Parts: sequence; structure tokens; C-alpha cells
Amino acid sequence: MSTSNVKAKATILFLEDDPVIRDVLTEYMKLSQYEVVGVADGETALEILSSQPIDLAILDIMVPKKSGLEVLSHIRENNLNLGVIMLTALDDERTQLDAFNHLADDYVIKPVSPLILMKRIDTILRRTKPDRSVENNSAKRLVVQKESYRVLFDQNPLPLTISEFLLFQTLYENPQRVFTRENLIMAIFNEEYIGNDRIIDAHVKNIRKKIPLPFIRTVTGVGYQFNEEYDL
Repeated sequence: MSTSNVKAKATILFLEDDPVIRDVLTEYMKLSQYEVVGVADGETALEILSSQPIDLAILDIMVPKKSGLEVLSHIRENNLNLGVIMLTALDDERTQLDAFNHLADDYVIKPVSPLILMKRIDTILRRTKPDRSVENNSAKRLVVQKESYRVLFDQNPLPLTISEFLLFQTLYENPQRVFTRENLIMAIFNEEYIGNDRIIDAHVKNIRKKIPLPFIRTVTGVGYQFNEEYDL
């Protein structure tokens, strides 16, 4: 069945200098209803990023002109709101840590199953790309931007402190889990906080004042949970 008349779910920048791998994985992505912009070197990838909207970047590391890590650094330094998957044959710990320290969303080692890669793409886009299927809005009302420590509601940034952001992000990314106050203290402060766990109640109270819908549910006797009913 032709997909030429089907609206693309997202636009993916695919940086890969091996033409066989690029062609095969591009075909899988297109069959999954993604629009794909394939490039063979880092400089061309940077030109694409500056010239058109991209929802997700899949970056090989060892490519000509500019490496995939340099492209990743450009994305994060310029606060571009897109997910990034590093797709590479480099499996050493140092390179993986370097990628994650530059806020890559995922690190996939070649060879990769195309079907598994599609699942990883879907997972990251659910978290990073606004849901344009909502009929009464052109974008997802609530967007959490992990790389810039921001929460947007109706495309407007909310004035959350870093601690409030980390608390909200923890709940948002784990909607099926109920967090105790101790869990949330660890998520925000690690082991550095010494004091009353009721500081979490204060943070939740402040967040509720700043976010116009009840995204945080109180679970009596336990703690707090993200309210999926309002993840519009």
C-alpha cells in the first residue's frame, strides 16, 4: 500500500554515511509513516537543522566533516526541542557516557533490528513531540522539556524552580507509579537533603498554583502520582 498520501507522524533527520544502512532503515521509517531526511555528513545535518523543523535526530558518530557527537552538542547548546538517538558501532563505555552527558535520549549499537529501532523512535517521540492529534489544539497542552528544564502549558513556559521541575518531571515520566515523599526527595536532591520530608508537600502546593490543571494526584497515606487524565 502506498504511503505517499498518508500524513507523516514526524520528521526524522538520519545522519548515516553508510548508504546501505541509510537506505534500509530509511525504508523502514517511511513504512512506519515517518518523513526521513537522510544525510551522509555532519555539516549537512547542521544545515538541515537550521533550515527546517525536525522532530527526531538519529545520529551516527563516525561520519565525515562533523561527528554525530558534534551535531548532538549543537542541538543541545541551541536548545532545539527534539529527541536524539545515537546509532553507532562504537560500544565503549566512554563514548556512551559522552553521548548521555550531552543529553542523548538513547544510544543504540549497530547492528540493530529495524523493528526494535522503530519502537525506540516511537517511545522517544511520545515523550518529546507534541501530540498534534488533539483536535481542539495544534499541540499537546503539556510539554516537559528535559534538556532545558522547562514545562510548557499551551506553549507557554511555567515559572517552576529547578526543584519543582525535577519533582514534576519524575511524576510525569512515571505515570503508573505512586511516589512517596522519600522517593521524591531522592529524585530531587539525591542524598544531599537533610530535613523534613514535608518540603515535598510545599513543592507540590507551589506547582499546583503554577499549573492550571490538576496534573498531580494525592494518594492518601502514600504520596503523589501523575494524573494521566489531564495529560492532554
